[in-house]
Amino acid sequence: MTKAKSDKKFQMDMCNGPILSKMLRFTLPLIAAGLLQLMFNAADIIVVGKFCGDNSMGAVGSNGSMVSLMTNFFIGISVGTNVLAARFFGAKNDEELSKTVHTSMMVSLIIGIFLTFVGLIGAHQILIWMKTPDGIIGLSTIYLRIYFLGMTATTVYNFGSALLRAIGDTQRPLIYLSISGVVNVVLNVIFVVVFKLDVAGVGIATVISQILSAVLVVRCLLRETGGIKLDLKKLKIDKQKLWQIIQIGLPAGIQGTLFSLSNVVIQSSINLFGDTVVSGNAAAANLESFGYVAMNAFYQAVISFTSQNFAQRNYKRIIKIMLIGQACVCVTGLISGGLMVCFGEELLWIYSDTEVVVAAGLTRLKYVITLHFLCGMMDCFVGSLRGIGYSFAPMIVSLIGACGLRLVWVYTVFQIPQFHMIETVYISYPITWFITGLTHAICFFILMRRVKRKYPPFENQVEAQQLS
Repeated sequence: MTKAKSDKKFQMDMCNGPILSKMLRFTLPLIAAGLLQLMFNAADIIVVGKFCGDNSMGAVGSNGSMVSLMTNFFIGISVGTNVLAARFFGAKNDEELSKTVHTSMMVSLIIGIFLTFVGLIGAHQILIWMKTPDGIIGLSTIYLRIYFLGMTATTVYNFGSALLRAIGDTQRPLIYLSISGVVNVVLNVIFVVVFKLDVAGVGIATVISQILSAVLVVRCLLRETGGIKLDLKKLKIDKQKLWQIIQIGLPAGIQGTLFSLSNVVIQSSINLFGDTVVSGNAAAANLESFGYVAMNAFYQAVISFTSQNFAQRNYKRIIKIMLIGQACVCVTGLISGGLMVCFGEELLWIYSDTEVVVAAGLTRLKYVITLHFLCGMMDCFVGSLRGIGYSFAPMIVSLIGACGLRLVWVYTVFQIPQFHMIETVYISYPITWFITGLTHAICFFILMRRVKRKYPPFENQVEAQQLS
């Protein structure tokens, strides 16, 4: 009894009570976790940049878009896990929730093993396709191959965290990430500064920390009670649950891959400007990520809150969740963007001691970060759509809007001689965010009307506790 009570303190009823205060309680640990993760990632870049040089920093930083391309498709599947688990938790259906938990964790293992082999075999050739500069391609290949050795642990952690978010628990993943992150930083210093392993040391430290975070999440689920409890003996794929997860997660994964693909193309365009711009871009992109993870936390909150309320067909509350989420990402994006613009130069000096690298980083901040809140608004609408069961529509919109337009921009406007400059590449971000976000908003209000007709509100609480 005591154990069950202790476990429940981490859970959250998202269907009743004030939305804003609960959303903040849900998102603040997520924001903290995201910021810590970025600080640990920044530590990777800073350590190699300070102790191994700008080429090593560029080698680690330039792999970001490639790692995202390889992992976002499969991590997107975990969005299906989050939505489905939140629905069953909101409907108080422990049996179906348990099937979701065990199917999800089994899928995470299969995905992780697959990604490891793909990364080990194809790392060098993929970096060649990305036109990675000759000065850093050797170091980039070493780092990328080592990074993918920890991919199974990464997928297990992401799926496990998605399950915990579904029940409103964002506190324990923060604790686990903090522990593994501190280990990562300490190992960075040991492997790079003491043993002089360069980018290989950073990669090894990352893999060890990923394994630790996965072990802690699995241990948490093993000690849980009710439908969210993980039992290793029950690990298997339930075909119905797998299909339901794929219906939501597959389009989310494709969308994440499409965004990453467009970023890989953009990274290839950035690579044309040489090692200095690549290094400055890597540092600035890492800084921008601090603002993005804060906005992304509200996107995650909107998914979980909307999914639980969809289980009870509480459509008025779903609209309120969307509006509050939008307000939060706007405020967050404007504040973080303003701080980055004001203190960008000082922050970039943390990454590099080279003046031209800092100048290159400031160029990216000027054109991208000021309108970063548009990216948050775009994602928030996507979260609302996925929460009500529509994942294919935002995928199509993202394909045509953000990704398609971004690629067209690079292959048309950027090719015009007078516009063949790095500023032209950077300005494609806010333009595509605005167009795609506006289209997502239109889709949300249209599809909400369709959902209300297809799934009328429940007439009483007993009916509300059963997922139709």
